[in-house]
Amino acid sequence: MKRLRLDRLSSQLLSTTPARPASNSTRICRATRASRLQAPLYCQRRWQATTSEAVLEEVEYEEPPQEPIENKRISLPSPPPERAVYSAKLAALHARLSLSSKIPLQTLARALIDPSADANPRFNNANLAFVGAALLQYHTSEFLVTRYPRLPMAILFAAMKGYSGVPALHQIARAWGVEAVAAPGEEVDPGLLQFSRDKPTVMMNKWGYVRAESKELLKYKWRRGMSSRVLYDDAFGEMVQKQPKEPEGEEEENDKVEVNDSRNTKNLVVEDPAKNAHANFVRAVIGAIYLYCGRETAKTFVKSHVLSRKLDLENLFEFKLPTRELARLCARENFDAPVARLLSETGRLSRTPVFVVGIYSGRDKLGEGAGPSLDAARIAAAINTLKSWYLYSPGDDVGVPSDTFAEDAPPWKPAYVDIGEIIS
Repeated sequence: MKRLRLDRLSSQLLSTTPARPASNSTRICRATRASRLQAPLYCQRRWQATTSEAVLEEVEYEEPPQEPIENKRISLPSPPPERAVYSAKLAALHARLSLSSKIPLQTLARALIDPSADANPRFNNANLAFVGAALLQYHTSEFLVTRYPRLPMAILFAAMKGYSGVPALHQIARAWGVEAVAAPGEEVDPGLLQFSRDKPTVMMNKWGYVRAESKELLKYKWRRGMSSRVLYDDAFGEMVQKQPKEPEGEEEENDKVEVNDSRNTKNLVVEDPAKNAHANFVRAVIGAIYLYCGRETAKTFVKSHVLSRKLDLENLFEFKLPTRELARLCARENFDAPVARLLSETGRLSRTPVFVVGIYSGRDKLGEGAGPSLDAARIAAAINTLKSWYLYSPGDDVGVPSDTFAEDAPPWKPAYVDIGEIIS
């Protein structure tokens, strides 16, 4: 038997030329289609030698195909409306507020988007919040005027802000369990409140005019009369500041472009964006209820969540000359001149004396007060007398003008409203 030489056989196998393809090169890998989540694989071409020693002569890299600019996806400033039905936080908030099934989750999600997060009015809560602010101010004002017909205008403005102002609505939104995001964007949960701390937002001013002397009022701290505050200022008696004017070129561009943050510069940047965003959310919810459920449902919601809160009106008063003002009140109402009388005392010679003084008009006792001295007790008695006059209320069941809007409602009986506060 002939002996085989393995070393010779191995050299012959190595020197054998394999079958070559039609082209002069063979591909090591194929290019896969590029996607957003997986980067494209690059292809390499290698020239194969006919001998056993393969030499890598050239390596070529093919650039991945670039997607056209039109197909690139632009990130949205807020979550799309179709994601609202999948948010557990949004469904929980809808159930927590006991909202009607007529109000869709998409509308509640829109109420959570502040104009500072998304400037497009079709996706933010600016329109709903404006309607809600008008309803809220109307129901609050008629409640205060009919419940306390003798309130001075300065106290009425303060009470309006105490019920429907930004601080009060911020506390209501926090009590509802509304959570805010750190930064707005498309990827956030639609059930979170979205606003930006750097961009301007919209201030809900239903009423008010810009004064011609607004700059001088801010610079020199001029006094504003109560009549001018009623005529020119907003619903809370605060001065409406002048809005900055835009250049002509930018104004034309903003009219052409629908989504533009420059549109919101017509309204001033608020001092506390978080509180303003929470307040706008509460107003937007009221506007959504009015839109889907009607006027009576919105009135009931305002009465249950806003007007049911306790506001201590006594602490809003601040009298400079209470005894003089009380004397003018008695003269205006044709009462006898007020007289202060000592009712009781204890510890006159001690370290902590207490005097109780009463204010009488003829035989009628108007009020009383206590103090560490006779003068302090007399002033306290005058203040309590004025408070009892201004805080007069006909009762809790007094009607309001909006009651006549219902079907088959009785005709309106005019409510008692006082002629005004005492000017001392």
